[in-house]
Amino acid sequence: MHGTVKPAPAPPSGASGLSLAFRLAWRDLRGGLRGFGVFIACLALGVMTIAAVASASRGLTEGLSREGRRILGGDAAFSLIHREATPDEIAFLAGRGSISTIATMRGMANAGDKGAALVEIKAVDAGYPGIGDLVTDPQSPIAELLGARDGVFGAVADPVLLGRLDLKPGDVILVGSARIQLRANLVSEPDKIAAGVGFGPRLLISQEALRATGLLQPGSLVRWTYRVALPAQAAGDDALDALIADAGTQTRDAGWEIRSRANANPGFQRNLERFTQFLTLVGLTALLVGGVGVANAVRRFVEAKKLDFATMKAVGATGGRVVAIHLTEVMLVAALGTGIGLVLGAAAPFALGAALKTVLPVPFEPTLAPGELGVAALYGLLTALVFAILPLGRAHDVPVSALFRDQIEPDARRPRAIYLVICLLALAGLVGVALAFAYDRRIALIYIGVMTGIFLLLRGVSSGLMGLARRLPRPKNPSLRMALANSYRPGALTPSLVLSLGLGVALLSALAFIDTSLTRQLTQALPQAAPSFFFLDIPNADSARFDAVLHEERPGAALNRVPMMRGRIVSVNGVRAEDIKASEQSAWVLDGDRGITYADTIPEGSKVAEGAWWPADYRGEPLVSFDAQNAAGIGLKIGDRLTVNVLGRNITARVANLRAVEWRSLGINFVMLFSPNTFAGAPHTNLATITAAPNGAGGTDAALLRRLAVEFPSVTAVRVKDALEAISTIVGQLATAIRGASGLAIAASLLVLGGALAAGQRARLYDAMILKTLGATRRFILLSYALEYAAIGLVSALFGVVAGALAGWGVVTQVMKIEFASDPTGALLAATAAVGVTVLFGLTGTLKILSKAPASHLRNL
Repeated sequence: MHGTVKPAPAPPSGASGLSLAFRLAWRDLRGGLRGFGVFIACLALGVMTIAAVASASRGLTEGLSREGRRILGGDAAFSLIHREATPDEIAFLAGRGSISTIATMRGMANAGDKGAALVEIKAVDAGYPGIGDLVTDPQSPIAELLGARDGVFGAVADPVLLGRLDLKPGDVILVGSARIQLRANLVSEPDKIAAGVGFGPRLLISQEALRATGLLQPGSLVRWTYRVALPAQAAGDDALDALIADAGTQTRDAGWEIRSRANANPGFQRNLERFTQFLTLVGLTALLVGGVGVANAVRRFVEAKKLDFATMKAVGATGGRVVAIHLTEVMLVAALGTGIGLVLGAAAPFALGAALKTVLPVPFEPTLAPGELGVAALYGLLTALVFAILPLGRAHDVPVSALFRDQIEPDARRPRAIYLVICLLALAGLVGVALAFAYDRRIALIYIGVMTGIFLLLRGVSSGLMGLARRLPRPKNPSLRMALANSYRPGALTPSLVLSLGLGVALLSALAFIDTSLTRQLTQALPQAAPSFFFLDIPNADSARFDAVLHEERPGAALNRVPMMRGRIVSVNGVRAEDIKASEQSAWVLDGDRGITYADTIPEGSKVAEGAWWPADYRGEPLVSFDAQNAAGIGLKIGDRLTVNVLGRNITARVANLRAVEWRSLGINFVMLFSPNTFAGAPHTNLATITAAPNGAGGTDAALLRRLAVEFPSVTAVRVKDALEAISTIVGQLATAIRGASGLAIAASLLVLGGALAAGQRARLYDAMILKTLGATRRFILLSYALEYAAIGLVSALFGVVAGALAGWGVVTQVMKIEFASDPTGALLAATAAVGVTVLFGLTGTLKILSKAPASHLRNL
């Protein structure tokens, strides 16, 4: 009987082809997710970190936005340094809404024999706080807490002050020449973060008490803030914008620093954005490290599906169809891992808000952030595609026979160009997302370059290690010979172990070097001649007597005193300060008021880098010397015109020279230093430092502070050690958060390590069973594997230490601009732990294999 053979139906294409790939992938997944545990965990961990950080940042940002009026104490705040507003300026503000006033400055709380302590004074009016609640213990009306009784004013104090001076509510202290009774502990103030970080505990008093202290002298460093609450019928954004614009035109020379409810604390917002970017990059590191685990899991998946691939090809499926079906399956699993990460990341801010509601010093509004979650999902899916496409693409052109015998003779052919293009496009998308949503693209580019370099170097290390092992002479010891051969054989674990371990150790080492450098900078890196104290608000009339007292109390000590004022940069060459595009590192110079001084000679710790210093008897136009580094950051050059507002007057000076300043000397130095004729006759106070004599002659610090508090009540003393401790506390809190976030990247490294060892378990099982059948003892097999894991782990760890040291050096010297501490102790501990974990993980899996009888496994190999 004759007939014709019908041609095979054309393969489906377009939408029907995608539908078929999806149906077959879904059908295969119904059999379970065996082998995808590490894959899902790695993606979920990285996505969770990025989603949680972005969502928490969104919660803080929205909290600041919603609570802007409470934080600021009004719709807008107008601040002046050194002076109070004039009647005309107050009339202008009062014509737009109701006004409340606060004054802030530093002072000394004198408790007699119990000592004296620096305090952050906040003097408020009768209507405080106006918006929000002041919480005290015990709770009482503000008038009762701060009002005068028999000539003694009241105060609410931070409990830290009471503990520092061994005081209790009801005790009386001296602030300046005023007697102040501590009537309650301060629990919380609604506008706390608007004031920024202080060096001393808060002391809340009335403005009448502040005037009675005698601290308000011409040139005193006091900030007066006028908070305007717009009327309800005109409280919209347009009215607020009009108020700020009119303040800039009608009171042009006032020198206001203006903040609105939409940006109540711009410094905090910038720091939040920077910290968010850093933690996001840490999360991305966890995701990229996890990407190695994704690649290992996909390779293991491909190995397990070889028979399926061969069968599908044998019945007519094209290589592209086979890859499409299984890529769809892998991406469905990636979507599951990403989804788990998104759920956990979205829930994290709500858990954080509930757990830390009473602890967080800033308003926090947990919220679902679809945009941020979408970015995290993009990170997860693109990472999965980057690391999955090449292992899958290799199966496209491998013939059926090669797939069946690939266990014994792996095919070395590379994936087609189309899969390389897909991988590169996905990688470009990942880089694009990282750059598009970065707060500082320069940092993002540095991160991308560093991570690319580390990946390429680790790949080179693994290839070099395998090549070296292949060329080394064969050891006589059988265990060593087997360990050496295992490190470069087909399917060796070397590339996976080097990547996972190298990345993990590099991250740990970088953190260790950064942590050590920061700690040394704050504790051990002080110059030999660092000052012991800074003294602020020294009255001009008392300066000579103040010098005499210090020399009497500290014989042989070095005393340095300079005039001190504060001013705000208004414009550069006619361009308003707010319109200048400054670098990220120098933007702070234009934000708010800065300390300024004048001098005949170049101050110690500075040298002229460009231009020339003015003569000692100079009497020409006002000149200014500017810090060279910050001048470059704001685009300032020799000959430019700089306008500053000092004491309500705009003064324009020509830039005569740029100075290289050694800030780490902790001596007196300023960003802006003017020629003496610029401020001739202007009221000002003095700033002084004292550096103890080498023999340490003189009394105790407590005795010095007590005497100064009595004889010079308006002078504020800041002990350098206390200031550094305050900064160290903040840095320590940030470091703890960084270590916690980085722990996720370390967890990802451990997952990848476990996944890499699991991916090689089938080959290890095959080897172990054959060796046991041939008479090898358990000790011999374990020793061989232990030597292999230890050698690979040691090389990877050493590379990680070197790479971490380089990365840490870059962050410390180029980003933080501090001295790099080359203490390798922490990094070497991390390397040692990494080698130990590698051997432990590897031998744990091997012991499990060796516990089984060879016969039961050989039947299934």
